[in-house]
Amino acid sequence: MRLLVALILTGAPAAAECRLALLLALDVSASVDPREDALQRGGLARALLAPAVVKAFLADPGRPVWLSVYEWSGPYAQAGLVDWLEIASAEDLALVAGVLAGSERSRDDMPTALGHALGHAAGLFTAGPDCAARTLDVSGDGRNNEGFPPDSAYRAFPLDGVTVNGLAIAGGEAGIAEYYRTEMIRGPGAFVVEADGFRDYERAMRVKLLRELQGPVIGWLAPGRRG
Repeated sequence: MRLLVALILTGAPAAAECRLALLLALDVSASVDPREDALQRGGLARALLAPAVVKAFLADPGRPVWLSVYEWSGPYAQAGLVDWLEIASAEDLALVAGVLAGSERSRDDMPTALGHALGHAAGLFTAGPDCAARTLDVSGDGRNNEGFPPDSAYRAFPLDGVTVNGLAIAGGEAGIAEYYRTEMIRGPGAFVVEADGFRDYERAMRVKLLRELQGPVIGWLAPGRRG
């Protein structure tokens, strides 16, 4: 059974109180087999518990990070794993890691719809906390092959002010890291980290989280720009 952390936002925190809203998106399209899916979920769970990552999350107690996680595949085939949660302690990260480690994918038979994944993220950010910066962190091993492409999503959905980074997983389609750089990432300072297959996912995610949490967290307003 898919596990969720449910959180009812009684009032979104103001930007001065929340430094970063970090949204993580996991690829569960048909190109990801059961073993790879387990490596992805377990790798993310362990990356969140790495001491350096925990320290980075908790570096500014007065301006916390809020975290949410969802999985994506085909058009209209996204599913929540962790609703928006304020990360105020190491116990909060342990809770998220436990949920992810024990979760199961919602389905395994859908194509790769990156544009729809981005559109889903826009809705989650709209309903989420009002932080000084917002970052979407998309993991995937393939190009968009169903529905509208990422550039259409950026034109159609309210993603201005969101930085989109990528974790490109090598071993499937050739050139996936370059595809993510040219077609998917967005915003000043946006970047791609490449994992050498799903066995390398934990390391790559740890690197990416540290860069997102320790780097400059500055909101941006210019529409239609990609890093």
